[in-house]
Amino acid sequence: MTSSRLLFFLAVLSIVPFFTGCREEPLKINYELGIFPDSVIALEGLNTEHDDYNMDIEAGRIDARLPVVFSSNRQSAGGEFDLTHGLIWYSFGQTTGSFQLESEMAADVFLDRLTSAFNTGGNEFGPLRFFNGRNGLEYMAAATETDENGLDIVFTSYIPAFTNLPAVEPPVGATLFNSQSDDAYLSLGTTLDTAWFCSDRGGDFDIYMLTRPAGLSLGEWLMSPAATPALVDSINSTWDDKCPFVRGRYMVFASEMQGGMGGFDLYYSVLCNGKWSSPVNMGPGINSAANEYRPVLGIDLKFENFFLIFSSDRSGGKGGYDLYFTGISLP
Repeated sequence: MTSSRLLFFLAVLSIVPFFTGCREEPLKINYELGIFPDSVIALEGLNTEHDDYNMDIEAGRIDARLPVVFSSNRQSAGGEFDLTHGLIWYSFGQTTGSFQLESEMAADVFLDRLTSAFNTGGNEFGPLRFFNGRNGLEYMAAATETDENGLDIVFTSYIPAFTNLPAVEPPVGATLFNSQSDDAYLSLGTTLDTAWFCSDRGGDFDIYMLTRPAGLSLGEWLMSPAATPALVDSINSTWDDKCPFVRGRYMVFASEMQGGMGGFDLYYSVLCNGKWSSPVNMGPGINSAANEYRPVLGIDLKFENFFLIFSSDRSGGKGGYDLYFTGISLP
């Protein structure tokens, strides 16, 4: 070996310990899956001194950044309710177990277009967005106030918004559900073959169900002549039962039934062998002596539990109904 090569070799040997000695150990993963905390967190970036409630999250979306649509009367200083939109995002530290949640009224040209198509001179409640894999279209439904029938369920469909912003046709009546009473808060099963909604056609608000006939497309079904829905007997009470939201085999809803903690409370039911279980109150960690309303159940496969978004007029908020987020484990 020449002297120059020997010197180079010795120099390399002298610096290797320097680099290997400074190498940091990789961060240890203490949590394979995230955990949504069971504390109730106000969505401060979305709430105002007016009423903000009836939030929807897009079914089937698994993402830590969630564009959300909800009802608010902020634009009329506490008058009529319109649909508006914002953004929620969260993160979880697999080493520390820390959970961070943020929300804001983020600009979104397409959601501006979509919510504007629904907003009228009356009230709009209970938005629901979903994707139909059979025709590749996205849908949004909501309840809108009419002079003739009170609340009616309406919907529109559109090409998913990717690079080009799709046109949004004005919503049309989902005549299948609508009556001369108030009909609102549509929810659909995973296969879009079963629908739940609430109506006061029986005197007080109850939760009803309809099943799509074979061979009928979703659009044809929604615009069919008004049908006679079935009462979900194991869930309904003699009080108002409203705002059903179904995710897989779970239904969450709001009810004034006796035995609650005050006003509307949130409940869940589990589908087993084709029948919904008796309602279970979500307990004092979520419910309060005030009203809790329109729950929606979210899932992220990177987390071991569900998250729940709901609205409440409990004390400590910004005023009226505010929007809240919490983790929830279901059997």
